[in-house]
Amino acid sequence: MTTPSKQATVIGGGSWGTALAHLMAVAGARVKLWMRNDERVQEINTAHTNTRYLKDRPIHPAVEATSDLAAAAAFAELIVVAIPSANFRAIAYELGDCVSGDQILISATKGFEAEHLTRMSQILREETCCRKIGAISGPNLADEVMDNHPTATVVASPMEEVVEKAGLLLAGPTLRVYGNHDLTGVEVMGALKNIVAIAAGVCTGMGYGQNSLAMLLTRGLAEISRFGEALGADRMTALGLAGLGDLIATCGSPLSRNNTLGRKLAAGMTLAEAQADTIKVAEGVNTTYAASMHAARLGVDMPITRAVNAILFEEHKPADVLVKLMSRANRYEHSEIPIDAPRPVEGSVIDTALSVAARSRGW
Repeated sequence: MTTPSKQATVIGGGSWGTALAHLMAVAGARVKLWMRNDERVQEINTAHTNTRYLKDRPIHPAVEATSDLAAAAAFAELIVVAIPSANFRAIAYELGDCVSGDQILISATKGFEAEHLTRMSQILREETCCRKIGAISGPNLADEVMDNHPTATVVASPMEEVVEKAGLLLAGPTLRVYGNHDLTGVEVMGALKNIVAIAAGVCTGMGYGQNSLAMLLTRGLAEISRFGEALGADRMTALGLAGLGDLIATCGSPLSRNNTLGRKLAAGMTLAEAQADTIKVAEGVNTTYAASMHAARLGVDMPITRAVNAILFEEHKPADVLVKLMSRANRYEHSEIPIDAPRPVEGSVIDTALSVAARSRGW
């Protein structure tokens, strides 16, 4: 029999929110899924599908949809918030009137609020009384999750209770859960990989192969790792599921909405045309804008992000941006020092001799 501890609420009925609700139901929980659209609420509760986002894939019958935010919030101790970053604060503000301080809030949104580079967990802290806060991230394409493909995700929080209770609800036959105390790193890596995914889509759309994609993925990982460190993240997080794992999934799969957007841009669509051509939100667009805005302030060199920003917001052609990227000075891989302009050698025999000669001549 399902116990009260095996109850959860998901806020947001898009593809990922619905997939998370389904996963927890498969793992034995009763789940409330909140969404504004009453027509989709009825579809989920009667047909057990969400055809707008997940076609005819069946949703576990233990998922019950509702448009009543207060009822959804009161249903469970743990609430997962899967709202696009552009609307995240508005929903978090509404949620703030419905939750109590002993509840757990988990963000499942990979993005930033651009102006101040605010992470979603920070918004939950600002807009609600809850302090048990965490985030979910990893290589979790919603369509594959719904098709029961084995996968893994990371639950990040500085609080053990958050990780343990979220893990209890999420872990199931097709999902392994890993914990991480680096909440900043998991959120930052999960957001920034979407920029590289757009670039990967452009790369694929231009007809380039695995050499090009491998270069992009590797240098993209270095770039987002530097950015994460500047914000206080652990560099090792970039090598985990929220960093490298998610990069592999989103840079190589046509199921990735950010990858798909990149391929449309390579085909000649404008950003507005590419966004209008899909119902799903490509979070990498807003993330590119946010990261580009703050990179200089943080002292982080982000050539791939600058390139994607030029394509998205400055109407540069992908081919021209690629030429500029490939013509950058060659560098040492880890130090980023240009090979073409190495540092002058200090303390050499010649330097010492010249110094002695200068002193003897009174220079």
